[in-house]
Amino acid sequence: MEKLYIVFMLLGLLLACKESSEQVVEKNKEILPSWNDSKSKAEIISFVEKVTKQASPDFVPVADRVATFDNDGTLWTEQPIYFQLAFAIDEAKAMVFKNPELKKDSIFNAIANNDMETVMKVGEAGLGEILMVTHTGMNTDQFSKSVENWINTAKHPKTGKLYKEMIFQPMLELINYLKKNDFTIYIVSGGGSDFMRPWAEEVYGISKDNIIGTTLKLEYVMDGGEPKLKILPAIGFNDDKEGKPMAIHQYIGRKPIAAFGNSDGDLQMLQWTDSNLYPSLQVYVRHTDSNREWKYDRDSHIGKLDKGLDEALSKGWTVIDMEHDWKVIYPEK
Repeated sequence: MEKLYIVFMLLGLLLACKESSEQVVEKNKEILPSWNDSKSKAEIISFVEKVTKQASPDFVPVADRVATFDNDGTLWTEQPIYFQLAFAIDEAKAMVFKNPELKKDSIFNAIANNDMETVMKVGEAGLGEILMVTHTGMNTDQFSKSVENWINTAKHPKTGKLYKEMIFQPMLELINYLKKNDFTIYIVSGGGSDFMRPWAEEVYGISKDNIIGTTLKLEYVMDGGEPKLKILPAIGFNDDKEGKPMAIHQYIGRKPIAAFGNSDGDLQMLQWTDSNLYPSLQVYVRHTDSNREWKYDRDSHIGKLDKGLDEALSKGWTVIDMEHDWKVIYPEK
């Protein structure tokens, strides 16, 4: 009789364990629904659960639950050129239309003739000139209006989608998942903060004051009796590579416990996060889907992921494989 009792006890425990396991699987399906049941998804969920459970030895207080996201290539597409550069080129075309004299400049002549091959050959200095001409000489309100007009009307040449529609649905779900678990979310991007703020709050649900990017110098001026901030043709702060940890320190004041990027430009941010005394999560988005998006990493002229990938693999950081880990890329209407 005693042996029979023990058998029933063991059977009950086995059934309970099976039920518990099935409940976990079902629960994880509800979390990040646009993700396949992949290693990267499991690692993210496991991390969030261990740092948010009060009884966990890895519990992190709410105030220290800071997560930072790169933007280009991490939250939205960045091919074949950065979207901010696409904006600058469209603005340059409009400027040439209004002032044909600009065609005397070889770069602007190439832009006017849609000669993108020549435009892309001008190098960083030439592209920087395009950005400076189209981003400066106006006040911040005027620039913000230009960005709003563009982001709400301009369409990507390959997909035909609005640029703001080319955000990654799985990453939107991740942002919301972290928010529900009392994380404070920041964008820390090499892109311009004044370029992102007019639309990122609506698109990502991340407050304007949590968007940190590269800045241009400003000048306080009175214009018709109204105070304005004039944008000057000089870099204020370059929020890329080692600039990212600096910006995090200056503007956030806490080390993140989770950081998400897609390129070598994000490596220092992930290293900074990895140095946190709290448990931390470092995640790279790897572009592996040539059909639904683009496939690139080590040799790409945009979003190069080489040293960062080596470090991620050697340190056991989480690497998202877009082709295999994501059921969808962009939000479905």
